[in-house]
Amino acid sequence: MPQDPFDWIDAEHERRLAAGLVRTLRPRSADSPLVDLAGNDYLGLTRHPEVTGAAADAARRWGAGATGSRLVTGTTALHARLEESLAEFCGFEAALVFSSGYAANLAAVTALCGPPHSSSVSPVPPVVPLVVSDAGNHASLIDGCRLARAETAVVPHADAEAVRKTLGAHEGRALAVTDSVFSVDGDAAPLAALAEACREHGAALLVDDAHGLGVLGEGGRGAVHAAGLAGDADVVATVTLSKSLGSQGGAVLGPARVIRHLVSHARTFIFDTGLAPAAVGASLASLEVLRREPGRAARVRYVATELHRRLTAAGLTAVRPDAAVVSVRAPSPEAAVRWAADCRTAGLAVGCFRPPSVPDGISRLRLTARADLTDRQIEEAADTVLRTAPAA
Repeated sequence: MPQDPFDWIDAEHERRLAAGLVRTLRPRSADSPLVDLAGNDYLGLTRHPEVTGAAADAARRWGAGATGSRLVTGTTALHARLEESLAEFCGFEAALVFSSGYAANLAAVTALCGPPHSSSVSPVPPVVPLVVSDAGNHASLIDGCRLARAETAVVPHADAEAVRKTLGAHEGRALAVTDSVFSVDGDAAPLAALAEACREHGAALLVDDAHGLGVLGEGGRGAVHAAGLAGDADVVATVTLSKSLGSQGGAVLGPARVIRHLVSHARTFIFDTGLAPAAVGASLASLEVLRREPGRAARVRYVATELHRRLTAAGLTAVRPDAAVVSVRAPSPEAAVRWAADCRTAGLAVGCFRPPSVPDGISRLRLTARADLTDRQIEEAADTVLRTAPAA
């Protein structure tokens, strides 16, 4: 009798079940009564009437989908407006919009590693550049490193000196990649020091500013802008439209020649359907709200700081937030799951991070601050987390 080719899946499921690591989907209703500190709607814009209205208007005018890849039929005048608006707001020369932040990161890492090895039109001989990657980087940057087929050196978390030493031991082209704000603990990368290390050795710097846009910098212009690096000739940033802007999609920001290169070489741009017009319209509207109400960025930072203050004052271990993410340690994966479930029962949705999603193997609750939380909601959220906390 032939062997079942998927027997191994059942064995893997049992192993994960025994370890408390099985993940399940939990559909939410449109009118959920939960206070949401699990999603990434940092500025409270995903239900803003101007944002939802712009999404609906774009869908009615341009259709439900982009109809094709950006190079065929998937680029609309709306896409071009969003790219111009993003570049201007964040301080870069040009921008290119993708269907997700994940796709934008894959594109940036792979395309910036140079001409594809299979290219038949480039006179440049195949090279194997070096990519220096922070140990705490998001999975999309890690996957980009793998797909780039470059030599990859993983350096200790947020260690600019380690980046400098690694670049100094390499001859040839190099690229350093880092999150601006790390999604697990919410701590910030030393961007100025990283840029200095890269410039000493002629390397480029790629920053995933997914958690910085809308939260850090003047009026929410991002961590790269706050570090004084926006628009620099050797710096490229990626952003997502699905966090502070409350929509969907991603973008790469950088020098015009880099963006031109991505159009011809980024596979997640060339072969992917363009971002849906509704998401483009919503993102444009969110940017306009943020321009008009820059105080939202300061408010979300205050909410994160206040949550951290209340939790740590009561004895919990939490990482000081540099942006909107508040990471609270849990004693075990099982305890983290129970803790998150107890919070949900009490009316509060929180994130639950467990191995293998966390690089250090430490389980956490992950609370994401929102600019539209009232002071009373901040107090009640902290009280709920404290009341349901597992025994140490």
